[in-house]
Amino acid sequence: MGDDTGQPAGVGASSASSASSAPSKAGGAGGAGGAARAGGGLARWFGRHGALGPGLALAVLCVVLAVISPDFRKPENPLNILNQNAFVGLVAVGMTFVIIAGGIDLSVGSMVALLGGLSVYASNAAASSWGLGPWASVGVGSVVAVAGGAVAGSLNGALVVWGRVAPFIATLGTLAIFRSVIMTMADGGEIRSGVPAYAEVGAGTHGIPLPITSSRGSALFLTYPSVAFLVCAALGQAVLSYSVFGRRVLSVGDNATAARYAGVKVGRVTFAVYALAGLLCGVAAFLLSSRMASVASASAGKLYELDAIAAVVIGGTAMRGGRGSVAGTVVGVLMLGVITNALNLLGAPALLQDFFKGVIIIAAVLAQRAKA
Repeated sequence: MGDDTGQPAGVGASSASSASSAPSKAGGAGGAGGAARAGGGLARWFGRHGALGPGLALAVLCVVLAVISPDFRKPENPLNILNQNAFVGLVAVGMTFVIIAGGIDLSVGSMVALLGGLSVYASNAAASSWGLGPWASVGVGSVVAVAGGAVAGSLNGALVVWGRVAPFIATLGTLAIFRSVIMTMADGGEIRSGVPAYAEVGAGTHGIPLPITSSRGSALFLTYPSVAFLVCAALGQAVLSYSVFGRRVLSVGDNATAARYAGVKVGRVTFAVYALAGLLCGVAAFLLSSRMASVASASAGKLYELDAIAAVVIGGTAMRGGRGSVAGTVVGVLMLGVITNALNLLGAPALLQDFFKGVIIIAAVLAQRAKA
C-alpha cells in the first residue's frame, strides 16, 4: 500500500520531507517543465499542420538577419513586413484551398486589379451620385469588392467544374480577361478615389495600438490589413482542420475518385474553393486600393499569383493537392516578406527579388518531392 503522498509505504517520510524542504527547486523545475511543455506543444501544433520545417527555417533566417542588420532588429520592422505582405497573404489563404483541392488559380493578380478598380468606382459613385456619407461610401466600395470577388471566383469555378476546362487554362484565360476589362475601364491609366475616408482603412496609419514603441519613440499599431490577414488565416486554418468542408477539400485533392465514391460532391467542393479564393481576393483588393487611394490598372496585383503560389508551396502544401495548411502558408508569406525586406536592407538590386522567389519555389517543390 502507499500513503496519501502517493509513494510506497516503505520509502516513507524521508523522501517526502526532503521534497518539501526544497520548494524552490521544485517550483523552478515545474516552471521549466511548463515552459518546455508549452514549447513542445507549439512545436507539435506546427508539426501537425505541416509548418514545423518552414517555421524553423523562418526562425533561423530571422536570427541570422538580426545579427547581420541592425535595421532588421528595429521594433517597427516586423510590423512593416506583416503590413506590406498582408495583401498577398489574403490572396495566398484562398490559394491554399484551391491548391489543396488539386487546382490552381493564375487569375488572382488581375482579379485584385479589377476588384480594386470596381471598389473605387463604386465608392466614388456612392459619394457623388447617391449622396452617401464618406464611411457609407467606403462601405459600398468594400461590399462591391468582396461580392465581386465571389462572382469572379465563381466564374473560375464554373469553367473548371462545368466547363471541364483545365484549371491552368481556365484561370490563364480569366487572367487576361480581368486585366483587359479594368485597363479598358481606366483607359490604361489610374483610378483615383475621391472619398478622403477611403484611404484611412488600408493606408497603414490606423490600426490596433500595441504596447511598444518604434526606434524613434513613436507608437506602433497593428494595421487593419494585417488584422484582416491574421483573422482570415486563423479562420481558414480552423475551417481546414475542424470542419466537414475542410476534410472534403483535403479528400478531393488527395483522390477525387475515392472522394466521389465516398459521397463527396467533388464538383461543389471545387467550385466552392474557387469562389472562396475570389472572395479573399476581393478583401485584398479593397484594402490594397484603400492603401494607395487609387488603382493602377496595368500594375495593381501584378505577379500576385507568383507570390501566392510561392507562399503556399514554401509553407508545405503539396502542389499535387491533398495535403497542406493555412498555417504553413502564413509562414511562407512571412518568409517571402523577410527575404524581400532583407534584400532591401542589405542593398541588393530590386530586380533580383523575383529571381530569388523563383529559386525558392523550385527548391520547395524539389524538397517536397524528396520527402515524398
